[in-house]
Amino acid sequence: MEKLARTEIIESLKSVPLWTKRGGRICRTFEFADFVHSIKFVIAVGKVAEKAWHHPDIDIRWNKVTLCLSTHDVGGLTERDFKLAREFDLMAGASALSKTPRTGKGQ
Repeated sequence: MEKLARTEIIESLKSVPLWTKRGGRICRTFEFADFVHSIKFVIAVGKVAEKAWHHPDIDIRWNKVTLCLSTHDVGGLTERDFKLAREFDLMAGASALSKTPRTGKGQ
């Protein structure tokens, strides 16, 4: 898989509006009702990531789960990252509390 060019990244970000670019990664914080819902989401993320053989960095803070994606073997972002981000968005669905996108550094 090839590393995306800057213009391709900008275009791909439109398909994941709640994700922000942070350096060579894309990240999103999901917020849930409580810790148990956060952990259930992380377990589901783990299963999907393992099947795709593409693993996000995961940070858990009680009811918040931050996922960051990057394709390490190419040193940046690929379509694979955006595909998985869209899948994680669908998985969170209605269980994630509604949040407005934040502008992150590096966009």
